[in-house]
Amino acid sequence: MAWMSSAISLPSPTARAAPLLVPALIACYVVWGSTYLAIRFALVSFPPFFQMGTRFLVAGMLVMAWVIIRKQQLPTLREWRNALVIGTLMLGGGMGLTASAEVHIGSGLIATFIAVVPLMVCAWGLLLGQRPSRLELAGMAVGLAGVLLLVRGASFSAAPVGLACIAGATLLWSLGSVLSTERLPLASGPAGFASEMLCGGAVLMAISLALGEQHEVASNWPFQPAALVAWLYLVVFGSLIAFSAYMYLLANSSPAVATSYAFVNPLIAIFLGAFFAGEHVTRGEWIACGVILTGVFLIFRGKSATGGRK
Repeated sequence: MAWMSSAISLPSPTARAAPLLVPALIACYVVWGSTYLAIRFALVSFPPFFQMGTRFLVAGMLVMAWVIIRKQQLPTLREWRNALVIGTLMLGGGMGLTASAEVHIGSGLIATFIAVVPLMVCAWGLLLGQRPSRLELAGMAVGLAGVLLLVRGASFSAAPVGLACIAGATLLWSLGSVLSTERLPLASGPAGFASEMLCGGAVLMAISLALGEQHEVASNWPFQPAALVAWLYLVVFGSLIAFSAYMYLLANSSPAVATSYAFVNPLIAIFLGAFFAGEHVTRGEWIACGVILTGVFLIFRGKSATGGRK
């Protein structure tokens, strides 16, 4: 509901000191690019919020069990509160609405729209008192132009509900990303990842119950094997590995480095969607993808030039 390593200049001193920086980047680049297709396959049996809620609850419980077994420090009450706020924004809103959008729009185009997250992180940072560089402002303008081109294409024009869902998802995900580094820090290490997934999963399940998705789940039982395999992939690779890697990047690198997956995910998602699900991308939508990625690149370069401030 998470985005060319050759394009990365020098990360911040904190990022350079982080021993798992490169593996975390690879996990976000490759795994998250494939999760959009997995979400689509899982939707055959698992409705959006139920799918995301069960995914993060299971992953969160597994990570928290590992924390307890290793006798590591558990989150404080303040950190649980922060996890509830961040989990509600990033998972309850961000991932839940992303899955909802995929009911209406192809997974590749969803990933392309989500590529604007660095743009939105810049915008939220501006509202919170950060001053973007000229390159960042230029990137925001170019990225916005790309989004306008994308939503004028046939896929988004034909699905206003899907557009509303994915727009809301990116707004909430990016706000949560900023707050988790600036205002509402989580517990350090796996305990922080687990607390966010547990809180976000609980919020997602509450929304699922409110929407009556349990009736759809019952009607879909027994689940189709392909949907179940896709759900398991999302739990293990999408949540336990890639999401934890993203939270690690947020805590140990600059936002520019953490959100650099936006260069790679759309390309992987579009290729997989076209190859395995027969999704079609028009020439105009490809052009919009290029414009959006150009904007993201300018933002990334702008942040790198100013020292990758956190």
